[in-house]
Amino acid sequence: MNAWRESCIGEEIEFAYGKSLPAHARETGPFGVFGSNGCVGHHSEQLISGPGIIVGRKGSVGRIAYSKEGFWPIDTTYYVVNKNDHEWRFLYHLLSSIGLDGLNSHSAVPGLNREDAYSIPVRMPTKSEQRQIALALDTIENSITIEEAAIEKTTALKRATMQELFTRGLRGEAQKETEVGPMPESWTIELIGRHFSVVSGGTPSRKRSSFWSEGTVPWVKTTEVNYGVVRETEEQITQAGLEQSAAKLLPPGTLLLAMYGQGVTRGKVAILGIEAACNQACAAINPVDDRVDPKFLYHFLSFRYEEIRRLAHGGQQQNLNLEIVRALPVAYTADRGEQSEIVAILDAIVRKIDLHRRKRAFLDDLFRAFLHKLMTGEISVADLDPSSVGRKTTSELTQEGNR
Repeated sequence: MNAWRESCIGEEIEFAYGKSLPAHARETGPFGVFGSNGCVGHHSEQLISGPGIIVGRKGSVGRIAYSKEGFWPIDTTYYVVNKNDHEWRFLYHLLSSIGLDGLNSHSAVPGLNREDAYSIPVRMPTKSEQRQIALALDTIENSITIEEAAIEKTTALKRATMQELFTRGLRGEAQKETEVGPMPESWTIELIGRHFSVVSGGTPSRKRSSFWSEGTVPWVKTTEVNYGVVRETEEQITQAGLEQSAAKLLPPGTLLLAMYGQGVTRGKVAILGIEAACNQACAAINPVDDRVDPKFLYHFLSFRYEEIRRLAHGGQQQNLNLEIVRALPVAYTADRGEQSEIVAILDAIVRKIDLHRRKRAFLDDLFRAFLHKLMTGEISVADLDPSSVGRKTTSELTQEGNR
């Protein structure tokens, strides 16, 4: 720690302007072309030999990208000139840690002002320690990349498995063509409203503090309806808010479908893992008979997500409504044993995805904590246990997920 010295960004590096390279002028080649939001193409020539760092100057101001090989930074970026032979990966992490994305100037054409960046104070260790710090942070980043790939691969497996299960079933039956596509010959198509009650929730008046202040009743919004089990909510309402509004207390196991929401929210489903109320933008679905397992319906609606979204109507804000949800067709087998088997298969894949997501979230938190502490010298690499950096056991994460 004694070898660390006080400095500022401008003493250690320079931000040099990139050079314009329009898409029509690029020729296919091995060198990355970098804009302010990362690699935007490739070219047959490099402007700067690698390794190197690119910083967003306009657009995605302060965004940091790294190129191991030669590259071409275009004119919306700066590239870093390493004035003191620092470890490149250390510089990359250092620049990621100092908040360059918050230095957007307020001029007519917003961008990153170099002089503002140059004045940021930093503490610089020896090159040997820079290398060790970079290695520790890269180890965690690599683990994050592995988890991202696992999430993508397992999600693709889930999509393929749903396609197989909901079109072929598990009994090797012949298929028939239906309004929802091919499905096993013995399966039936009926509307959700025939076997489930479908109601909406409500939002207690925000003007009545007695409906919200120190509330203890979990209250679900559409942003929390996201393919999983809802065990906690961002907001809670009071008993008075529940009793004096359209909000309804729903039992655990209730299936929720988001009726409103732009982007990807509308059409998503979730299952309540707790007793809770929901807002009017959620459809709350509960069985009125035992023909269809609610978990089977949950997975079937997940499978039909894109088709459900397209049923929304209205003006600028297109939404679903209770009538649309009640009229959604569900293809199912009358064999509850087969329904349970399908649910078990898909639940196992969902648990795998959830495990990878929790590992990814843990690694993100770990990286942010280490980035700050290592870059400020609050801790040193010598303080870390190399065998545990970026590692949390599967059993620990599984126990967390079951809580």
